[in-house]
Amino acid sequence: MERATIRSIILAVGVVLSGFLIGAGFAKGRSADRYVTVKGISEREVKADLAIWPIRLVAANNDLTQAHNQLQRNIALVRQFLANKQIDTNQAALQDFSVTDAYANQFGNGERATNRYVIQQTIVVRSTKPDLVLSASQQVADLVSGGVVLSSGEQYGNGGPTFVFTGLNKLKPEMIGEATGRARESAQQFARDSHSDLGGIRQASQGVFEILARDQAQGITEASQIMKTVRVVSTVDYFLTN
Repeated sequence: MERATIRSIILAVGVVLSGFLIGAGFAKGRSADRYVTVKGISEREVKADLAIWPIRLVAANNDLTQAHNQLQRNIALVRQFLANKQIDTNQAALQDFSVTDAYANQFGNGERATNRYVIQQTIVVRSTKPDLVLSASQQVADLVSGGVVLSSGEQYGNGGPTFVFTGLNKLKPEMIGEATGRARESAQQFARDSHSDLGGIRQASQGVFEILARDQAQGITEASQIMKTVRVVSTVDYFLTN
């Protein structure tokens, strides 16, 4: 009889302990499921340090030699224009030379073109002084007044300069740290508001660096602006305890 009583007591204690351990396990699991997702943003206003400006020239004439001579004259005028604007012409490269014979166009409407030959070529200006390029591009009417025929060309959009910021890698460490710090500030505020303690990081995502137009408005592109905004958003999950 006494042995049966002892076995009953041991069984009861075992049931109580197992229930406690199972309950502790559920509590731990629920605690591990408690977390908050926050985002931290970091932005910098930067200035482009590189300008690329394609200047597309067009010369047309019924005589191929004269058309070519006209093109060479226009190239010389553009180089002189750039030099007058203090832009290094050694960084101006000739690209995309093409000749079109209007009489060879078998898909024409049967009418003779005014000028048989059309020659096109692009001078691509590359400069680490974007301010000078911006100023020169705003005075391009001086070239037209000198008889230079310009064409934007489909591959070059509106024909204006493209401004590039190349210093992103230098900004990354500081901006990532700032974005992560702001994410933690948001998490700490959430923890206080929910009467919880902030734990460690559950998982984190750095996000993608974006280079945006500083002045974001319809019709304004990042590439056309010399001033830009660099932005990164970090997403972090923090555990909440208590």
